[in-house]
Formats: sequence, structure tokens, C-alpha cells
Amino acid sequence: MTITIVTVGAKNTPDFQHIIDDYMKRLPRSVTVEWKLIKPFESSERQTTITKESERILSAMPTNSYVILLDERGEHYTNERLSQQLFSEHKSMCIIIGGAYGVGQSVHSRADVVLSLSKLVFPHRLVRVMLAEQIYRSYTISINHPYHHS
Repeated sequence: MTITIVTVGAKNTPDFQHIIDDYMKRLPRSVTVEWKLIKPFESSERQTTITKESERILSAMPTNSYVILLDERGEHYTNERLSQQLFSEHKSMCIIIGGAYGVGQSVHSRADVVLSLSKLVFPHRLVRVMLAEQIYRSYTISINHPYHHS
């Protein structure tokens, strides 16, 4: 299984990257996670920024992937449901973390699921860490490993 994470924003600082790497190295070789960093578009106009970043996101996404868009207005999942979503029949999955202003309708339309990690808004680097942990947690649930306490 391949999970591609397309995220808009600055490169991780070493402390954030260390935490992400720790979770990623716990996954088996059969689960590949590829992180694609999209440079934010600089514009004084919000809609221009959203449009340009959305174009960059769409061009970075692998074709024929099951797409999960992270958005604070999305659905709320339990850990078990997220595990089922991530580790079911999909061979290729793409998870999108949009820019500071979100994503355009073109990205929303391409998403198979719009998911919220929380009703709260977090900095992008922290969301990346949270997502890395949730991918690992979802994997452990899928194999009945005791990491996740139900």
C-alpha cells in the first residue's frame, strides 16, 4: 500500500521531522508513505492563493488514488473507522493538507472523503505530526496490535 501525503507549507523543522520519522519507521515495508511538500503561493489575494495552491495540489496527486482531504469542516471519524478507511481495499491513497486558506472546489471535488482531525485548527507542522501518528495508530488497529487502547 502507498500513502501519498500532499501538504502545503514550509519544510518541517528537525524536531517535528524527528517525530514524524519515528512513526514512519514503525510501519512495515508493505506500507509506503511519501510526503510531497507544496510551496505556498504568495499573493495578496486570498482567492488567487487558493486557486494556485489547489492547482499545485492536483498536479502533485498520484492518479487513481483514493483521496482524503483534511478540513476542519469535514467528517469526524473514530480511530477504528479511520483504520478501516486507510487499511482496507485501497492500494493507493492520497491525503491532502491544504494551505492556510484551505483548498478550492477543484480539490474538494476530487476528494473521496473530507475528514476533520478536530474542530480546532492546528499549525500545519503539528497536523503533519498528528497525521503520522494516526497513520501508525490506524495500522496497529488493523493488525490488532495493543498500541491502541479501545
